[in-house]
Amino acid sequence: MQNAVKVLIVEDEPHALMGLAELISGWGYRTETARDGIEGWEKALAWDPAVVVTDLKMPRLDGLGLLAKLAEPGSGINSNVAVVLLTAQGSIQVAVDAMKLGAYDFLQKPVDATRLRAILANAVRQRETTIELEVARRRLRESGVLGSMVGSSKAMRDIFTLIEQIAPSNVSVLITGESGTGKELVARTLHDLSPRKSRPFVAVNCAAIPESLIESEIFGHEKGAFTGALERRAGCFELASGGTLLLDELGEMPIGTQAKLLRVLEERKLRRLGARTEQEVDVRVLAATNRDPNAAVARGEIRSDLYYRLNVFHINMPPLREHMEDLPAMVEAMVSEMNQKHGRHVSGVSQSILDRMMAYSWPGNARELRNTVERAVILCPDGAPLDAGHLPPAFGKDHATLHPVADAGSISIPVGTTVDEAEKQLILHTLESTGQNKTRAAEILGVSLKTLHNKLKEYSQTRDDLPA
Repeated sequence: MQNAVKVLIVEDEPHALMGLAELISGWGYRTETARDGIEGWEKALAWDPAVVVTDLKMPRLDGLGLLAKLAEPGSGINSNVAVVLLTAQGSIQVAVDAMKLGAYDFLQKPVDATRLRAILANAVRQRETTIELEVARRRLRESGVLGSMVGSSKAMRDIFTLIEQIAPSNVSVLITGESGTGKELVARTLHDLSPRKSRPFVAVNCAAIPESLIESEIFGHEKGAFTGALERRAGCFELASGGTLLLDELGEMPIGTQAKLLRVLEERKLRRLGARTEQEVDVRVLAATNRDPNAAVARGEIRSDLYYRLNVFHINMPPLREHMEDLPAMVEAMVSEMNQKHGRHVSGVSQSILDRMMAYSWPGNARELRNTVERAVILCPDGAPLDAGHLPPAFGKDHATLHPVADAGSISIPVGTTVDEAEKQLILHTLESTGQNKTRAAEILGVSLKTLHNKLKEYSQTRDDLPA
């Protein structure tokens, strides 16, 4: 009980006071009691409870009066204290007045133990989230860090501010930006700063799932729902129950699946493939795409009604080349992370490597930067700083730089070449430059891995020497 959450119970009826104290203590909370609002106020000042459960009608100072004193600025009470009011004479007007004064919730006597327990758990969870969000804001003010995100440029600070504002809510968010800009990191930060942080975070890449299996992956299926469905399987919505679901590469989701997704979002119910009944779902849904969402809607790749349903808030992650002033801080943070991940002791970052990095356009954005830093940390001797010698030999030459020049990494397209042929040559040369690494090539080209595979399959129908 040493570190248990403190709950102060204020009730003028002795038997009710004793019963509530025993009940709440039995749930693992530390309890203190008071018999009226004045005593409750004094105990709150001395004891600093996380939650105050108070009767409404009491002598000397009633529950609303106690609530008002607790909410006074400069009262000496932690502003994160949650107040739950109990009354035998409940009315909508009293509840409205209590909420206006800052009550967390309102419960009518006789007390429903199940509901009270849920209210206390939710109040504690919200208090913890509020405290963590304040800590995150302090870190942001002091060092330009929000969760695992780093940046002090105006573009990143604007994004941090928006994340702070919307993280505690349940609204859907559409996250856009080029491949590698950190869209999933935004989603994880939204989850980590929300009341759902203790529940699962599930990310599903719609581009990486075959079209024939995507509905099963998202919604789940019953045994025998289709050929190969040998057992019941929970989908991503069920796996993320109570938490957050990120639908990455939304534009790659088939239109038919988008229609079913929209229904789940609107009704908060889903039906597994092959199931006869529906089940309720409690999931916050975030979506991400590296495409221009308005153009994708115009082309019919994303349903307009689904777009408007998901786009309650929009966060657009800028490419790294547009906020290069953040690169030094990002590198420092990544070095610290990689030291811990790989058990290394790299001492810092030299100016020589920063100069090389600042002169590069980073077509793969923060993901490419992260991979480059990880490689450098592994090569760097313990106790030494990273320097330019720890960069890949062809760094800055195998892709377009801020000042492109004709070199071995360039291609020449003769006048008169068709658009399809030019696209083909660009894809094949990019794939060759990455040593046939399709994932890396897709990142550089700014397309999904699924799109790249489809293009290569199309080319392989006419040539046998191309990678499938």
